[in-house]
Amino acid sequence: MRNFTKFTILAILTVLSVSPSTGLAQKAEEKTEATPVGIDKVRTEPLSQTVPVIGRLVPAKSGVVASLIGGPISEMRVKVGDRVKRADIVAVLLSDSLYWLYQLAKAEEKRAGAALKTAEAVRNLRDQELTRIKQLKTSAAFSQARLEDKAQELVRATSAVAEAEATRQRTHANMKLAEIDFNNSKIRAPFDGVVAKRHTDVGTFVDTGSPVLSLIDDQHPEIEASVPAARINGLPTGTVVNFQLETNNRQYPATVRAVVPDEDPLTRTRTVRFIPEFDGGPASGNLAANQSVILNLPVGSTRLVVSVHKDAVINRKGKNIVFIVEDGSANIRPVSLGEAVGTRFTVNNGLKPGDIVVVRGNERLRPGQKVRF
Repeated sequence: MRNFTKFTILAILTVLSVSPSTGLAQKAEEKTEATPVGIDKVRTEPLSQTVPVIGRLVPAKSGVVASLIGGPISEMRVKVGDRVKRADIVAVLLSDSLYWLYQLAKAEEKRAGAALKTAEAVRNLRDQELTRIKQLKTSAAFSQARLEDKAQELVRATSAVAEAEATRQRTHANMKLAEIDFNNSKIRAPFDGVVAKRHTDVGTFVDTGSPVLSLIDDQHPEIEASVPAARINGLPTGTVVNFQLETNNRQYPATVRAVVPDEDPLTRTRTVRFIPEFDGGPASGNLAANQSVILNLPVGSTRLVVSVHKDAVINRKGKNIVFIVEDGSANIRPVSLGEAVGTRFTVNNGLKPGDIVVVRGNERLRPGQKVRF
């Protein structure tokens, strides 16, 4: 009886000790059957070989804002770095004398207008007198000499009207010129931009055409690059190329606007202008004139290539392999690679478009191992 009891207890302990280990083994096996991985598809994409060319940002509008009239500066309303809108007043000339010359010209115009009305009234009076005399032709009071005198007086009155009209036009023109000079005492920004430099200050006497400040439109830049003449045929107007700023690695598109037909005989290059598209990105608000950019210009025709993500490629013993997912399992596939295109490699042999490859977790995989994604 004691032997039977010992045997029973031993059997129970054996079962209890074996059962947990068996369960753990099953769970471990389940985990190894489905390893989580990241995947990517092999795809076909266009490829064109490019060569880097250094360019620079140039403002579409920039220049010196000059005074349109002469006079002393009484007020400077902007500082270097200030942003202005078109027609904003940036400086003011002393305009007291200009104001009163304008008022004087307005008074002269009014006087000329009044003189014109007087001349017209005299002409109408002479015309009435001549008409009355003509009505007396059948009367004994009619005088031929008086008729001829009135006719000449009418001619003189008509000429006086023409002279008064010319005087009124002249005074009107003088008034407009005085108004223009008065308005030009306020120097305005010709376009939206940023003040780059002040050439004068309050109290300085400036002549007509004297520089007041320099203005740069930094919101609509273009790219200027000296391109080798051998590459010009690949850049017709409207061609889209990629470029990047030296301050970041982002790629932006740019369109060829014009190729300047003037070649530098020393460098054998021609100037090409591009219109960049920043799409309001982070770089678009921090641009500067003459900032360097790197243009990727095409050197050949575009062709379609098969590409695979760089993270899918593993180098083992000097050979490039990838793990391709087939029927839920990861299998090794040797590949022959070409050139790098951004984050991908071109594939010469070993893969076809649509193949699913492992790009994350492939370092710890074994051939034939089950995967999930």
